[in-house]
Order: sequence, then C-alpha cells, then structure tokens
Amino acid sequence: MDYYSTKITALIEELSRLPGIGAKSAGRLAFHLLNMPQADVERLTGAVLEAKRTVRYCRQCCTLTDSELCPICQSPSRDQAQIMVVENTRDLAAYEKTGKYNGVYHVLHGAISPALGIGPADIKLKELMQRLQGDVEEVIVATNSSLEGETTAMYLSKLIKPTGIKVTRIASGVPVGGDLEYIDEVTLLRALEGRTQL
Repeated sequence: MDYYSTKITALIEELSRLPGIGAKSAGRLAFHLLNMPQADVERLTGAVLEAKRTVRYCRQCCTLTDSELCPICQSPSRDQAQIMVVENTRDLAAYEKTGKYNGVYHVLHGAISPALGIGPADIKLKELMQRLQGDVEEVIVATNSSLEGETTAMYLSKLIKPTGIKVTRIASGVPVGGDLEYIDEVTLLRALEGRTQL
C-alpha cells in the first residue's frame, strides 16, 4: 500500500535514483522541496536544466565546464607544461582546494577496469595523448589508489614514457591522524616507499 499520492511517490523514486540518496533521504528531500516557496523550486529546476543544457567537456582538459575552455585552461598564470591526470572533475576540485598546484589537468572520466568492461578506449586517453604532442615536460598521475586507479597509472606510464616526457605518481600512504594498527599492509608499504627526509 502506498503511503503517499502518486506524484509524491514518483518524486521520491526519482530522487532516490541519485547517487548516495537512499529511500529515507529521498523522502526528506521530496518533502523539503514540496515545502519550499514556488520561486525557490523554479530557480532550482532552472539551474538543473540550464546546467544540463550548457555544461560540456573542456576542449583541452576534458573537465566539465560551460564554455569551450575551462577557467584553469584559460588562465595565463597556469603552467601548461605540467599536466596532472585525474579520474574525475571532483578529484580536480580536491587538488584545486589545496591552492598549491599551478599546473593544468586532464580528466579521464573513469579508470581502466577490465572487471567492469572499461578499457583504455572508454576513458579520455586519446585526448591526453594528443595534448602530449605539445610542450609538456611532466605528467603527474593522480588516479586513486584503488585497483582500477593503479591499473590506469601503470597503463599511462607505459604509454607516456616512450615519448620522453617525465611521468610521476602522487605519493600515497598513511592519512594524517590515522592509527598505524588499522592501516592495511599495501598502504603501509606505499608510505614506507614514499618516505621523505625530515
């Protein structure tokens, strides 16, 4: 038996299809939206529709943007000779929040995963290789430390090294505030191998 009317149930079902939103969260969101002023709901739906209509891949780095080139690629102050390769736009945003990286990015929109049927042709590798024909000095591989991220990093390394361009991998290891006894062996080994002088 349905507790709500057809329209409310349909709204909850659509919201629950969003990633990370379960049935309870979808219900809370649905009732929040229904209690919002009409103008606020129209502004929200307008923003969603406008973003869906205008957002596309940056012509250079493949991040999501609403112009031909994203603000980072357009910036004359960014070092175009250093490219950090990330899996998705959220990873790019995470590095940008540090305020310490002045190069540019390349967003793959995924990682190689034979188990899921995702191969090199399914991510933005061809676009990266085209960029490397320019004046690029270093490619920083900043894929995740997952099996897929490591597979992608190794594949990129084998692909790029013959070009003579320096290929580096971000360090990984013990998180700040982490207790060593709870950290897996692979992470501990990577932390040991990536150690720096004090």
